[in-house]
Amino acid sequence: MTTGEGTPEILHYTAFSADPAGGNPAGVVLDATGLDDTDMLAVTARLGYSESVFLTPPPEGLGEPGRAFTVRYFSPVAEVPFCGHATVAAAVALGERTGPGDLVFATRAGEVPVSVTERDGALRATLTSVEPYVEEAAAGDVAEALAALDWPVADLDPALPPRIAFAGARHLVLAAGSRERLADLDYDFERLRSLMLRLDLTTVQLVWRESGTVFHVRDPFPVGGVVEDPATGAAAAAFGAYARALGLVPEPSVLTLHQGEDLGRPAELTVELRAGDPRVHVSGTGTRM
Repeated sequence: MTTGEGTPEILHYTAFSADPAGGNPAGVVLDATGLDDTDMLAVTARLGYSESVFLTPPPEGLGEPGRAFTVRYFSPVAEVPFCGHATVAAAVALGERTGPGDLVFATRAGEVPVSVTERDGALRATLTSVEPYVEEAAAGDVAEALAALDWPVADLDPALPPRIAFAGARHLVLAAGSRERLADLDYDFERLRSLMLRLDLTTVQLVWRESGTVFHVRDPFPVGGVVEDPATGAAAAAFGAYARALGLVPEPSVLTLHQGEDLGRPAELTVELRAGDPRVHVSGTGTRM
């Protein structure tokens, strides 16, 4: 899809909110044929969103025509292997054009199936992560992250220990002991960025547990050139893997993650863990801005 001048059309969608003023905005290019890496990075930098998404034809045999795509994600400063909110944004944009149904995205992290459904006139996308893993976080790395955040160890929730979790991208999970601790975020951008580059992290997933299945989260994203991501689907998927691996929730479970409230862009992410399925399913609404 191109404009009259022959340049790709750039759509603006927000994900994990039905309100254009909420959720996480993304640039969506449904036909990025002809754009190279420099072009895609330039588009994303110009838009200033935490990520934008670019679709091109799929690898041969991936799926039915019009329902399968090669997908790449860029932050304003670099390509990222997987982005959940831009996946939801692209899926909703496609659903508006081709109707609800199943899609499959070939990403750098692997194949990501996405299902688009409609209810009461609103579209909702559910992505299925690649197979996740959770690993120990070195004590020295945790100490460095806390120093960059200016968070005392005593402010952490001991019931949710630090871990590195992956479901398409790597995230360091740190749990605050109170909502007030989570709300007070004023970190050393360069110090945290340096640590994240060394550990190949996409965000730091800061979380506070409100109840058994309800969590509030924030995601610093300095490696993407962004202070904070308003809604982070990749981190939500990684957190689902974390919650399951640590036995924090039963399987199956449906978790609700609230994000963006402290930025004035409230978002709601639904994380589903299914019995017998190691992957994580993340869903949310989206709308054109």
